[in-house]
Amino acid sequence: MTEAPIEIDRAALDGHDAFRRMVVDPCRPVVIRGAVADWPLSEIAASEDGALAAYLARFDAGRQVEAFVGDAAIAGRYQYSEDLSGFNFRRQAMPLGDAVRRIAAGSDSETLYVGSLPMAVALPGLAEDNALPFAPPGVAPLIWIGHASIIACHYDMMDNIACVVAGRRTFTLYPPDAIGDLYVGPIDHTMAGQPVALAAEAAPGDPRYPRFEQARHRAVTVELGPGDALYMPKLWWHRVEATGALNILVNYWWDAFPVGPDQPFPTLLLAMSAIAARPPAERAAWQAWFDHYVFRPDGHPLAHLPEERHGILGESPANAKMVRAHAMRMLRGG
Repeated sequence: MTEAPIEIDRAALDGHDAFRRMVVDPCRPVVIRGAVADWPLSEIAASEDGALAAYLARFDAGRQVEAFVGDAAIAGRYQYSEDLSGFNFRRQAMPLGDAVRRIAAGSDSETLYVGSLPMAVALPGLAEDNALPFAPPGVAPLIWIGHASIIACHYDMMDNIACVVAGRRTFTLYPPDAIGDLYVGPIDHTMAGQPVALAAEAAPGDPRYPRFEQARHRAVTVELGPGDALYMPKLWWHRVEATGALNILVNYWWDAFPVGPDQPFPTLLLAMSAIAARPPAERAAWQAWFDHYVFRPDGHPLAHLPEERHGILGESPANAKMVRAHAMRMLRGG
C-alpha cells in the first residue's frame, strides 16, 4: 500500500515559505483542506440561483474554446475507442459562454467539459478576484468546468495544485514507480496531451493486464469537497472522478525544482531514441552510467576530488549551461 497523502489545514500555510516547506519539499501528495473555500468563485458556485454563469460572464473575453462532448451513454467517461484508434467523444469549438451555459443547464443527452483554460486569456481578472496566496509567484492558474466526468489515469510533467471549486472529486493515485504495472497507452496519440494508464480502468483479473494486480493495492484514494485542494508532485499517476452535476476545478502547474532551461521529459525522449533499441548488454552499460552521473545513488560522481576540480559537474547554474552547450554541440555534430 502506498503511503497516504499528508493532510494539512489551509490555516497552517501562512505564506510561500510554509507552502514550500510543508507541501512541496516532501515530494509527496498533500491534501490542503479549505484551501479555496473563501474564494468568491467557490461561494457563488455553491449557490443555487444561477449566479455562476453571470459571475463568469463578467470576465468572459469571448474566446472560442475546445470542448469535449460525448453522448450521455458514456456517462462522462472520456476514453479511447476499443481499438485505440479514436475516442468515444468529439472535440467541438464553441464560445466559452455557450459552454458554461450548457454545462450549468445540465442535459440528458450529452456530457460536456472544457479544460486547461488559461484564466488570464479566457477569463481575464478572474484569477485576481480569486487569488491563492501561497501559490508560487508568477504561476498562472487554469480552469476546468464540466458535467460529471471520469478522466483516465494519467500523469503531469509539472507539479500541480488542484483546487476543487464546485462539485466533489475523487483522485485515485499511484506512485511514479508503478508505471511498469499500469500498461501505459501511446505517448503520441493521447486524449488530452498525456499518455494514460490503460489498466487503471480494468476489472480485477483482466487477462490483458496481469501485472496491474501488483499495482492495484498501491492505489490511494483521496476525496475532495468544494474548497479543498490536492498537491501532486510531477509524475504521480492520477485518475479523477468528478461527481457533481456541475464541477469546477482550478489548477496551477509549475516546476518546483528547476535546475536549468531543459525539462526532464524531452531528455527522456532523446534517451529513448538513442539507447532503447541497443543490445541488452550495452543498455546495461548505459544504465550504469546514468545511475553514476544522473541518479547518483552513491552521491556526486566527483566527490573524491576537491570541489574546485569538479569542472562542468560543479553545482552552479553556469556549469549547467556549459553542460547544455556541450550537449547541443554534440547533437549538431560539432
